[in-house]
Amino acid sequence: MGRVLSIQGGGRRWWISVGLLGLLFVLLALVVPLVVVVQRSLDAGFGNFADALASASFLRSLGNTATLAVSVTVWSALIGYPYAYAMARSGRVLSRVLMTALMLSFWTSLLVRSYAWQVILNDTGLVNELLLGVGIIDEPLQLIRTPLATLIGMTHILVPFTVLAVYAQLRGISPDLAIAARGLGATRTRAFWTVTFPLSLPGLAAGSLLVFVLTLGYYVTPQLLGGAGNAVIGQSIVEQTNVLLNTGVGSAMAVLLLLIVVLILGVAARFLGLGRVLGIATERSAR
Repeated sequence: MGRVLSIQGGGRRWWISVGLLGLLFVLLALVVPLVVVVQRSLDAGFGNFADALASASFLRSLGNTATLAVSVTVWSALIGYPYAYAMARSGRVLSRVLMTALMLSFWTSLLVRSYAWQVILNDTGLVNELLLGVGIIDEPLQLIRTPLATLIGMTHILVPFTVLAVYAQLRGISPDLAIAARGLGATRTRAFWTVTFPLSLPGLAAGSLLVFVLTLGYYVTPQLLGGAGNAVIGQSIVEQTNVLLNTGVGSAMAVLLLLIVVLILGVAARFLGLGRVLGIATERSAR
């Protein structure tokens, strides 16, 4: 018995050590840099924040970011939900094929995917060559360096997050519920809209929330595909810190972005119930 307790105690200490190492990594990789950014933003009191909010380019980039985030979230939901439904309700072979295709998107570098869309959408890219070939247009369309190009690239990159969130929710919904509804006289379409879709909304909400928040902080894809007139917050921060060498204002912009994200998550937790949105079962909801 003593030997068993000794082994259990050793195992517990090992997991505690692993947990402490993880905590140390989080502190070094996240908390310390965040503290440095906040400290730098307050070098001149709240003057850096005043300068950031008085900057026309920052306010314009804030509007561009909000518009992009809403658009990417909507398109990710429209594309991701049917894809997730097909994965959850199709046969084993097709489901694995769809999952593999989705995982390939995750395994491919963000930079590679962004450059791929740059090649596809430029003046000599696949889209313009196809339209010119069939005679729909007489000269190449300006697709690159536009809000549309940024929207396409960002949606392609972030739609997998919506797919996985919805897929996880759908997998927890028994197909027997829709079958029972059809047995009571509902059509296949009505059974979906009255049974399956409402039950899958928490997954869709979680995926949409994740996509929206992630879009707010993106830099690489908007930089490669967007134009100067549709810069996002990330580009404004980089301009302040790397081009204008005004790290105080750049840090203030970064802190403002962080506060926006925290505010959005707070609203979600208050009005949507963040636990329910993230699919976390509570004792009350289980009853």
